[in-house]
Amino acid sequence: MMKKSVKQKQAGSWQYLLQETICVLKQDSSILSNKKHLDLLDILLGARDENGEGMTDKEIRDEASTFLFAGHDTSSNAISWTLYSLAKHPVYQDKIRDEVDEILHGRTKDDILWQDLPKLEYLALVLKESLRMHSPAVNIARETTQEWEIDGLKVPPGVCIDIWPWAVHHNPHVWDNHMEFQPERFLPENMEHMDPFAYIPFSAGPRNCIGKHFAMNELKVMVARIIHRFHLELDPDHDYTYQPDAVLRTKHGIKLFVKERKT
Repeated sequence: MMKKSVKQKQAGSWQYLLQETICVLKQDSSILSNKKHLDLLDILLGARDENGEGMTDKEIRDEASTFLFAGHDTSSNAISWTLYSLAKHPVYQDKIRDEVDEILHGRTKDDILWQDLPKLEYLALVLKESLRMHSPAVNIARETTQEWEIDGLKVPPGVCIDIWPWAVHHNPHVWDNHMEFQPERFLPENMEHMDPFAYIPFSAGPRNCIGKHFAMNELKVMVARIIHRFHLELDPDHDYTYQPDAVLRTKHGIKLFVKERKT
């Protein structure tokens, strides 16, 4: 018998703990009713579909695991590519810096508060464009549940279809100047008539990423604080060639020069 790796043991312990928690919450409904604030697990336990059916224990475990673990590499990757894009296009650094400076004006700390997040409007545009240019998820897999016909091709049920977000986001018939970094393309007036499935960094439809909003807020906080404190520059001698893996990486990582901002 092969020995389990540390990661396998940790995953097993997490699944066991999660299942025990689910059982306790299901057995004593008063725990949920007495809570002032519901967490992710509480919401999943209370979720019902159009037929009034709840999620199975396995579905709850899978969603909770996705939220906590699957977003780790993708979020860190998204931060890296955003910082790369800002180092390559310093004019956008300045715009974000001005936005953050205005929000933090008069404060003694540079903490980004919950109520600050909606005010980071230009940063949101930059993040969306970075996720379009460098989608962390290399592929999205979906299985057909019934027969579909796509461009005259019949696809039977039970077929796994791989969707490549990078290709979707660089389709020249959908995105003008698709290889150029243009955050303003995500202004509301420019996205008004865009097909919702033309932009899928978090997938789309009823099975899109459960951690989408959490991830965007996480990215806002991280990038805002970094740009507020530092100036970023590319290393002109570094090779930034793509290397698709589980997430979109470069062959030799992303190397930047960081200069502390003078206040």
